[in-house]
Amino acid sequence: MDVPRPFLLLLCALHLTLTGVFSKHIDHRNLITQRLCCKRQSHFVYIGEDISGSPVSVDVGVCRSHCGGAPRPSHEAGQQEYSRHSSMLEFLRSKKTRARGPSAPESPGPQGRMPSCGMNQVCEPTGVRVDRLLLLEGPREVEIIQECQCEINLTQCLRVPALRTYYSETPYEAVLDVGGCSRSKGSPEGFSCVPNKFDSELVETPNKVELIQTVVSCELKESCYRVPYMEYHYEVVHNDGVKEERLKEIDVGRCLGGCTTGTRCLLRNQSDPAVCHLWAEKQSSSCVSEGYETHSFLDQHGQIRTILSITSCLCQN
Repeated sequence: MDVPRPFLLLLCALHLTLTGVFSKHIDHRNLITQRLCCKRQSHFVYIGEDISGSPVSVDVGVCRSHCGGAPRPSHEAGQQEYSRHSSMLEFLRSKKTRARGPSAPESPGPQGRMPSCGMNQVCEPTGVRVDRLLLLEGPREVEIIQECQCEINLTQCLRVPALRTYYSETPYEAVLDVGGCSRSKGSPEGFSCVPNKFDSELVETPNKVELIQTVVSCELKESCYRVPYMEYHYEVVHNDGVKEERLKEIDVGRCLGGCTTGTRCLLRNQSDPAVCHLWAEKQSSSCVSEGYETHSFLDQHGQIRTILSITSCLCQN
């Protein structure tokens, strides 16, 4: 039976339209799934001891950029596996032997471990709460991640928003954009995107007001770097026998940044590389001043006063 040509063209057009609609639906569904997979997971950190001497551990949270993964064996399955061995020592030896065996190739299938964000995105915190804890050695601020989502991985060094909630669930609750610096992709080795200018915001508290430091701008610098820090002093100047007081501005500088290089993780989980079982001790190197210059002037009491200012910084053990 001959089918009219216009009817065939109509069927082809309908097929292409439905294919596009279904593909868009699948892409949209995958995007939602990826968003849901970038989520907060528990991460407990030992903070110290409270004023009663009891240990304090806080779930500060962590943003995981993967989801899915191989299912973990249940408790019943573990009991059945253990019952096949004569002792706990034999059971542990068999597990160690299996762990050393050749591992199966990773499969990017739907049951495998899939990245939750796109090629140029990272799973980052979007909501952070600042809690104040009273410890034995004094009060301490702890930042707790509340929400995560996929963010664009910037290639330039820029200031990015960073929302912090202070005095949460109290009449003094305040949300501030304290700012941060992008983790610029492709930065030269030894350089980082770091703050170079700061400001401050006032927050009302039960004890009147508190000053919160915020980041205004960022710059690509070495990991240990100098930032401006202004001080003001009264300077006495004699002009034609006339005594005059002036306000002298001196940039004394500060050294910021960290000096730890490489990873401190010594033993990672074979099935989940994001989990570290053994950490090395932190390096004792610190970012300190390398060079300095002197500023001398006559103060209000007629005495010569000398102020030192930092000109450069370096990492020192």
